[in-house]
Amino acid sequence: MEENKDRIVKTLKDSIKLKDEQIITLKESLDLKNEQLKTLESSLDLKNEKVETLEESIKIKEEQIKEIKKSSVNKELLDERNKIIEELEEKVKILNEELEKSDEDFEKLEAEIEKIRESTTQSSSMGIIDHTKVEITKDQIIEKMRDVLGKALHSVMIAVPSIVDLQDLYLYEIRSSVIMKISCLINPGIELHSELLEELESLDNISIRLYEGEDRYVILRDGEELLFAVIGSDDNNFLTFQTRDPNHIKLFQSAVMETWLRSKKI
Repeated sequence: MEENKDRIVKTLKDSIKLKDEQIITLKESLDLKNEQLKTLESSLDLKNEKVETLEESIKIKEEQIKEIKKSSVNKELLDERNKIIEELEEKVKILNEELEKSDEDFEKLEAEIEKIRESTTQSSSMGIIDHTKVEITKDQIIEKMRDVLGKALHSVMIAVPSIVDLQDLYLYEIRSSVIMKISCLINPGIELHSELLEELESLDNISIRLYEGEDRYVILRDGEELLFAVIGSDDNNFLTFQTRDPNHIKLFQSAVMETWLRSKKI
């Protein structure tokens, strides 16, 4: 009986010991689970931090993209404005050049008016002039032709003895809107004549014909002003007159047209 009791007690002790071991194992397992849970929580926190970092990075990138797009738009606007400014500056430059040209024309006109006044005063005191021996040089005639030509607005008719004389008229300085009809001697066998003819024919506003008379210097500007110089028998003896009188121009316009009509097409 005593032996059975001892065996029962021993069995109970073993059972309690086993339970204790199980409790320890469960506790260790629970501790491990807690550690794993903490690790997972830490990992989750880290993941959340990474997500927040990525979200912040994405937000920054989106802001940068917006700024870049905004900057691009502003650059296009700036480029467009700069283009407009450059065009306006170019127009202002052209206008300034035109203004300078107008100032020069105005100065020439004032000088011409003064010369007319002086000429009128002299003519009134001199009466009828005998041009048989009056000395007027070719350079004076060319200079006067340049003055008249510089005031041209629409059209001019020009006659000179030789195409070489045209070099002194500075035709390239005349506005491209002025139509010029020119009569002069042209000798294709002379290299300088051929070169000058090629240059002049390259200009759209110039028509040039062959006139073999070699007897006059003529310029008719806009049908409003005429300079006519007939070459005399002696050097520097040109029968020269200049007029803006419509009746004078009407009478002598036929002589101007005759020069053009007698000229040959090239």
